[in-house]
Amino acid sequence: MKGESIIAMKPLPPGSTIGILGGGQLGRMLGAAAAQLGYTTRVLAPDEEAVAAQTASSFTRADYHSRIVLDDFAAACDVVTYEFENIDIEPVDYLNGKVPVHPSPTSLAIAQDRADEKTFVNALGGRTARWAKVTTLDELHAAAADIGCPAILKTIRLGYDGKGQVRIADPASIEPAWESIGGRPAILEGFVPFTHEFSIILARGADGAMVSYPPPWNEHKDGILARSTLPAPAEIARQWGEAAALTGRIAETLGHVGVLACEYFVGADGPVFNEMAPRVHNSGHWTIEGAVTSQFENHVRAICGLPLGDTGLTAQRVVMANLIGDAAGDWLTVLGERDAHLHLYGKTVRAGRKMGHVTRLVR
Repeated sequence: MKGESIIAMKPLPPGSTIGILGGGQLGRMLGAAAAQLGYTTRVLAPDEEAVAAQTASSFTRADYHSRIVLDDFAAACDVVTYEFENIDIEPVDYLNGKVPVHPSPTSLAIAQDRADEKTFVNALGGRTARWAKVTTLDELHAAAADIGCPAILKTIRLGYDGKGQVRIADPASIEPAWESIGGRPAILEGFVPFTHEFSIILARGADGAMVSYPPPWNEHKDGILARSTLPAPAEIARQWGEAAALTGRIAETLGHVGVLACEYFVGADGPVFNEMAPRVHNSGHWTIEGAVTSQFENHVRAICGLPLGDTGLTAQRVVMANLIGDAAGDWLTVLGERDAHLHLYGKTVRAGRKMGHVTRLVR
């Protein structure tokens, strides 16, 4: 499977326009990184509250499926990227026929389907939890009997931050779990014994050049990333090389251009692949101040055909903490801390919502 071949991409000069599909905080931070390098950005999103518009040069609020809108968007952009993967593949494919889209629709399609993603990674030699695709309640019963309980039922599509998944503790939980996801196609995953969670964040250029960041130790609460810490503990460091190699094979096989994030568990036999995101990632927010070149800048560099930047740490210790819901109300206290870097996304406060993050450096 190849998404994009290795090519000698002509660098886009400053002043060129980057189109961004999606109006969230990742697009907001991409816009800031693009502006630093002299690019303009054009955001397309249907959301009334599109915080990416705060840093964009222009913003169009419209549905992704309007061909008139897509034609105008393509004509105004030199390259297009996306800041989230829960977007239909059809408009991305359509745009890719008119203007370069990085990462390619191939990367997006694999990441959108959990069964395809697991099959793809397994074929590359990646270690995953035991899993099975289920499309009916009978198939779920059979999968649970084979894999065992406890297990996790995850919808094939449209799940993130703990959404679209439910724990099956025992056979009696199977039917309620199936009903809770609306009987939609899903995968059943066996429980993975692990000590830590971590991610590999990689940037790949169209010429095949790749750089990756040191892996952060990621801690979650209620299915949402709470904190990323570097350097990671020894347990993660021992599995760093194998996980980074698999992430590189994934990027190479897909012909991926841009940032790719893969999440892993520290398993007894080595890193266990959890999922991938064909975009900049929450567990890479620390790179804005904690790395020489941020994930956002390296994504811009990659999709514009520029040399990739240094991914080394800028401090002895880096800790990124998400500000969820009302926690963003502590902004004044955070601003009083030395070596604390606050990012607020300008979103309406809501329980369980990512409102911002703070990165603390120990030099």
